[in-house]
Amino acid sequence: MSAFTPGRVVLHRHWHGDRIGLLKTAVVAADDDRGLLLWVPRGAPMLDRRAVDGRGLRELRFAEWLRTPTELKRVTWGGPGVLMLLPPGEAHSIWWLRHEDGSLRWVYVNLEEPAVRWDDGEVAGVDIIDQDLDVVVNPDGSWEWKDDDELTERLAFPEGYWVADEEAVRAEGRRLIKRIEAREFPFDGSLLDFAPDPGWTMPPSVPDGWDRPRAF
Repeated sequence: MSAFTPGRVVLHRHWHGDRIGLLKTAVVAADDDRGLLLWVPRGAPMLDRRAVDGRGLRELRFAEWLRTPTELKRVTWGGPGVLMLLPPGEAHSIWWLRHEDGSLRWVYVNLEEPAVRWDDGEVAGVDIIDQDLDVVVNPDGSWEWKDDDELTERLAFPEGYWVADEEAVRAEGRRLIKRIEAREFPFDGSLLDFAPDPGWTMPPSVPDGWDRPRAF
């Protein structure tokens, strides 16, 4: 598949097994041998799977979530814009999260299955399965694991959970920690000065075609 053109709007879809758990609308900032660089601006249209009463996945014990009716809610990204790098073929993505004043909050290592691209012409995107465990890097370069409790809790329900190999997830995290400590790209600060193109635009809602089958 050819590279996505900078400025193109694409859909970043998180899958929970055979159903979408979260969808973010993003703009392609770059697409090259370092990976797919995406920009999610404030106000970007999203879909978020929640219980019909509005509660999210993290507001319920996982056992309750599995038996709770859910639906995809139309929401928007409410925080500062997020830059995301999806390295080709690797089981993680890197997110740069900022405070309201623009200062760096975290460099966030999202452990996930390698992204799978798709392009239907009018709409295109990437599909991932989030593996829940993360590594967060503080502005001073120190790091810590995040959401270990969620991974441990959910692994007790293999019939409903989308992560099958706990050790593979942890091994990928340990591999990234070595790169963090060595300050290798993308943890070398080279993307901290990124600024979105002021000409990039977002659609008012999630584009049609968002519900196409998961790409493998």
